Amino acid sequence: MADLIEAFDAVLSDLDGVVYAGPSAIPGAVEALRRLEPRGVRLGYVTNNASRTPAEVAAHLRDLGAPAEDDDVVSSAQAGAELLAKKVPAGARVLVTGSVALAREVEHRGLHAVRSAKEVPDAVIQGFSPDLGWTDLAEAAYAVAGGALWIATNTDMSIPQARGIAPGNGTLVAAVRAATGREPLVAGKPEAPLFLAAAERLGSRNPVVVGDRLDTDILGGNRAGFATAAVLTGVDTKESVLAARAAERPRYLLATLDDFFRPYPEAAAEDGAWRVGSSSARAAGDRLDIAGDSEDLDSWRAACAAWWDANPESDRAAAPRITWVH
Repeated sequence: MADLIEAFDAVLSDLDGVVYAGPSAIPGAVEALRRLEPRGVRLGYVTNNASRTPAEVAAHLRDLGAPAEDDDVVSSAQAGAELLAKKVPAGARVLVTGSVALAREVEHRGLHAVRSAKEVPDAVIQGFSPDLGWTDLAEAAYAVAGGALWIATNTDMSIPQARGIAPGNGTLVAAVRAATGREPLVAGKPEAPLFLAAAERLGSRNPVVVGDRLDTDILGGNRAGFATAAVLTGVDTKESVLAARAAERPRYLLATLDDFFRPYPEAAAEDGAWRVGSSSARAAGDRLDIAGDSEDLDSWRAACAAWWDANPESDRAAAPRITWVH
């Protein structure tokens, strides 16, 4: 059997929780990424983190030893600024609630970045920055409540850091939403344009999207019509993948990026059950019987095949009652 990676001409990779957590690389991730080029597979990075410019992100990746040119990085800051430029006229005042990098993207589109609602901005763009505080959120709320167009680069509720899982941009957006009762337009993941732009930039016709989050990476990749792979090095877990609603289900379940470089064990239906390798699973009502080792990822792949086959159109996350049969 061919290695999984042979089925694709490009990898569109998330960053936080896939390549690194905070400043440090996830073990084995850089080495796996460096194996793509010899296989003739292009590599692009698609990130919702709007706190740094693509050039800064690429420099960080190179410092870690990962292959990265500045143009290989497509960010939600770029997507947010592009959406903004389509919604307001050139020269419009935009309150930037986010990083200097986000403000630069706004200025590059011929818009005027401001920092206070007192300047009566036409729009607010909100992106993640670890330096944001109450005053910044209050200024955004004043402007949004006053009628300004509101765009969020992304709504990730959490972000993987070296010390664990920390609040993401979605939590800051939620604060402004709670204060104003309004909803922002969202530019980045899980919207499809970010992934489509990345694939177009690479000249890819058959990419695979890999990420650690179902609600952004996998949902967005699915919406773009691409193959998706959930990797278990960040936010989502085997349990949350199994319980995923239909729109957020990945095509592949990987322990690490290194799983791209081995054959992928496909699930097969067998006497009312689904088998992967030596593991199998059978769904009945809200129950799922799994025959296998709970530490073996094939058991979870079989579990996903059985549970998803029994619940093909689920529009909400639903976890089965699991019984392990050894």
